[in-house]
Amino acid sequence: MPHYLVHGSASPEYWSALIKNPENRREAVGRMVEANGGKLESFYYAFGEDDFFITLEMPDNVSTSALAMAIAATGAVSVSTTVLITVEEAMEAMRKAGGAGYRPPS
Repeated sequence: MPHYLVHGSASPEYWSALIKNPENRREAVGRMVEANGGKLESFYYAFGEDDFFITLEMPDNVSTSALAMAIAATGAVSVSTTVLITVEEAMEAMRKAGGAGYRPPS
């Protein structure tokens, strides 16, 4: 299954709700991911521009997009999703790139 990196920022309302009632969001996200055919690999909060980083294994881009849309629609967080490829997939892409026939402008 494809892997994805989801990262983003939480709204002030998100943090306010968790301060008032601390909740393990990794468990909540994991249940949602599993219910949609995927696996939550990691969930980290972070300091900096992004508040969280999550890695997922999901069936396909459509399923992953659906989760991102459902999460973003709440307004609680803004998310960005990056498709990840394995080293083996990257090596296969490198081999294919060698025969792609691209010629730069002259």
